[in-house]
Amino acid sequence: MYSLLRWLVFSVCLLPFVAMAAGVFRNTLGPDPADELAIGTGLWTLRFLLLSLAITPIKNVTGWTKLFPFRRTFGLFAFFYGSLHFVIYLAFILQFRWSEILSDILERPYITVGFAAYVILLVLGFTSNKVSIRRLGRRWKQVHSLVYVANILGLLHLVWILRSDLSEAVFYGTILLPLLLCRVYIAYVKRRSKQQILFRCGKD
Repeated sequence: MYSLLRWLVFSVCLLPFVAMAAGVFRNTLGPDPADELAIGTGLWTLRFLLLSLAITPIKNVTGWTKLFPFRRTFGLFAFFYGSLHFVIYLAFILQFRWSEILSDILERPYITVGFAAYVILLVLGFTSNKVSIRRLGRRWKQVHSLVYVANILGLLHLVWILRSDLSEAVFYGTILLPLLLCRVYIAYVKRRSKQQILFRCGKD
């Protein structure tokens, strides 16, 4: 049953890519296909990042653990769509002018934060395996907590791009804020519990 659910989730996660690829072949992406692809892949990167963050709060609130294994799946799909977003930027915006990459990153704030978010996704993507978990040990969780930073940077990237209409950025921001607050609360509770245990041990 779980195997079937896993393949179903995987297939659904691929649907945006299939839809965009079909749009390219059918030439139905409008007058500026590159812009549509860049925005589409960027939005799906942010959506999958938010999905990956939402799994833990859902588990904590509802006690439902069946979705928990898919946190990694959503995170890897965020990396996948983020990689597509970066390739589209290189191919259609820079047209593979490699000499301009560094100046673009340093001189355009929305490129700076977007690139920083992608670097984090690269790190998370390449350490999302059992070998990395073993090698990093306790540091693995610390490294993967950077997903929250990637979300914030991704949202800032979206705000800069959608300057004329911020409604979409506000929508995703209202989803991200409770998730961040939930993370802070969980960290606070864990810290308080640890302090109480240490206090009791000290009294004993």
